[in-house]
Amino acid sequence: MLEPGDSAPEITLTDHRGETVTVDPAAAGHTVVYFYPRADTPGCTAEACSFRDEWDAFEAEDVAVLGISDDPVEDLEPFAAEYDLPFTLLSDPDGAVSSAYDSYGEKQMFGNTFDGVFRNTYVLDDAGTVVLAYEGVSPEDHAVEIIDDIRALDD
Repeated sequence: MLEPGDSAPEITLTDHRGETVTVDPAAAGHTVVYFYPRADTPGCTAEACSFRDEWDAFEAEDVAVLGISDDPVEDLEPFAAEYDLPFTLLSDPDGAVSSAYDSYGEKQMFGNTFDGVFRNTYVLDDAGTVVLAYEGVSPEDHAVEIIDDIRALDD
């Protein structure tokens, strides 16, 4: 797990619109990079919708939000559209970026072992330094927790 004070690895991935995106932390006061296992599953939908529901607060605090999973791009666009997500979803099909953020590896579910994305979140400052890190988060109300913690950083 990356820790506060660590330099955030560079992110260049394809977004839900099929466009290549290189994340520039200097484009916002803070950047939330949240990793989620699978689009359109109950927990991931709850987490995405919590960010959507708090979107005005994120904008007011000059915070960019990016969701990253190993879903293919063609699965991300309908997910973003169905839930009217106002932020960017990025596809990391080989898990390279997720691995760089210590958010990808061996998982077990229903007796099966496989590689996948862990539900972790990082907040970066405008210099690309990790300022907050959350491991194995609960998807409900996670966005509220993050916005409260970002506000506390600025106090």
